[in-house]
Amino acid sequence: MAKKHGKHAAHPKPGKVHATGSQVPGDPPSSARWARSASALAEEAPELIGGHRPALVTAAPGIVTVEPGRPFDLSAVDPEAVGDVEKDAAKALLEAARARIEAAQEKLYAEHRRSLLVVLQAIDTGGKDGTVRNVFQGVNPQGCRVWSFKVPSAEELDQDFLWRYHARVPGRGLIGVFNRSHYEDVLVVRVKKLVPEAVWQERYGLINDFERLLTASGVTILKFFLHISKDEQKKRLEARLADPEKRWKFDPADLVERKSWDAYQGAFNDALQRCSTPYAPWHVVPANRKWARNLAVARTIADTLEAMDPRHPAAPAELDGLVVPD
Repeated sequence: MAKKHGKHAAHPKPGKVHATGSQVPGDPPSSARWARSASALAEEAPELIGGHRPALVTAAPGIVTVEPGRPFDLSAVDPEAVGDVEKDAAKALLEAARARIEAAQEKLYAEHRRSLLVVLQAIDTGGKDGTVRNVFQGVNPQGCRVWSFKVPSAEELDQDFLWRYHARVPGRGLIGVFNRSHYEDVLVVRVKKLVPEAVWQERYGLINDFERLLTASGVTILKFFLHISKDEQKKRLEARLADPEKRWKFDPADLVERKSWDAYQGAFNDALQRCSTPYAPWHVVPANRKWARNLAVARTIADTLEAMDPRHPAAPAELDGLVVPD
């Protein structure tokens, strides 16, 4: 496992992460360090979460993985990055990744021992819906559940803040997708000052404990933050207004939220840094280019499912020699 580091103030501020994955000046991007330490973390993570070995993979090119226990600067990640693929090749590669997801999901469902939880977070227009639609196309709906968390209901507000999320965690054999998630309670709740600071500050540790519990229970957690620029958000909001078929998606409240851009970026940065753990790291996906976003997420999900290595259960011995009558 990577060595522990001292106080954040003693660590140099990271430089800009470019589309090539290089970073200047200062340290290499978090994902470069993660690639060197993922195998070691995979060996030690079961000790941290109770014996279950989570599937830890190096994320697809273009993604920056936040190394647990290290300082992180979201503003250093280039939202225009596209990894190692040209757009012309992306369609075929995405289809191949979806086929891998579909094949592994069928085995996961049949095995009925473990599950995969995919968490998607982003600012408004960040592409959560589009990612779900494009990445999980063709996956058997019997084995995949998507939950979109909106404003809490009166019943949900009467419970602890994690209650409504825990109820939607995928059961054994399933893939679950959280379109927004438990992180809303350290994001929008923080920015809008819906609870005192002392309350949301404590929630980072509670979220880490929650994810540790899930991992110990056989849930592999993949967390993606879809990172777009402020200029890209403006373009997407204008496109919604201009297109009659997309205007229904435009909410004037988005313009109010846009005024809090900097506050949200600060809240995202803290959540990514404080809740990237050895058993559930955060992956920052440059998302200005939708095709690159979809491919990077699909590749990482496919790699993770294959690392989980689900197997078809053995057939009962009494089936040997059985003949189906005419």
